Amino acid sequence: MLKKLYVGNLPFDATADELRELFSAHGRVMSATICTDRETGASRGFAFVEMVEGAEEAIQALNQARLGNRSLTVNEAKPREDRPSGAGRDRYARTN
Repeated sequence: MLKKLYVGNLPFDATADELRELFSAHGRVMSATICTDRETGASRGFAFVEMVEGAEEAIQALNQARLGNRSLTVNEAKPREDRPSGAGRDRYARTN
């Protein structure tokens, strides 16, 4: 069964390949995606790793582990909460 893990407090220069390598020591990794800012493309300091097996082992081994000069936060990803569409957009709407 596929499990999605949240990886927080990433160094801003971390790569998806580094994450795949780090997590593959604990099981089979399907994907590793570093979240980036839409406008700048810069890392936002967190990622998601999807694992077919070994997710629990990875959480136990890598939560609070050091990567670069930072201590990682690793746990099972929570489902994304629905946000109201268009929230805050009315402020910028033109009135003609």
